[in-house]
Amino acid sequence: MEVEEKEKEASKDRTVDLIKANFYQAVQGINRGIFGVQSARKSEIEELVELLESRNPTPDPALHLDKVGGCWKLVYSTITILGVKRTKLGLRHFLTLGDIYQTIDVAKAKAINVIKFEVRGLSLLHGQLTIEASFKISSKSRVDICYDKSTITPDQLGNVLNKKYDLLLSIFNPEGWLQIS
Repeated sequence: MEVEEKEKEASKDRTVDLIKANFYQAVQGINRGIFGVQSARKSEIEELVELLESRNPTPDPALHLDKVGGCWKLVYSTITILGVKRTKLGLRHFLTLGDIYQTIDVAKAKAINVIKFEVRGLSLLHGQLTIEASFKISSKSRVDICYDKSTITPDQLGNVLNKKYDLLLSIFNPEGWLQIS
């Protein structure tokens, strides 16, 4: 009986690994989905996410936040920066959006998002928008998020983005809630 249980668990692990591999393949070349994704591909990605969520071994994930603590690199997002917003930020011709990270400090109930930028043509000018927020558990699968503060570094990038700061914060808005699945 114990061997049968181990085989079931191994099969489940292989299935999860295959879903993850398919997910990573599906998000290749779409720049995290931030600049839009064709609807068929978006549907494929959402189906894979739902499959992974259905295999979450942790019931009531918001009550076990210790499992999500640490630093995470964003590989896919439902945030989109399209049309006028993308043009106003200068992401078409002036700025390149780099990696996006989130550090979750469960003990302090804090989340820090770091969005990296590079100014095109000025390869020495790299910078980032850092957004800090606090969170509290509001249900078995949800946390409420409250904006604390944000900064742009270095100052030169801050000067470039100063007039676009409200737009940046509206896109990467830390207010609201997060469903943990």
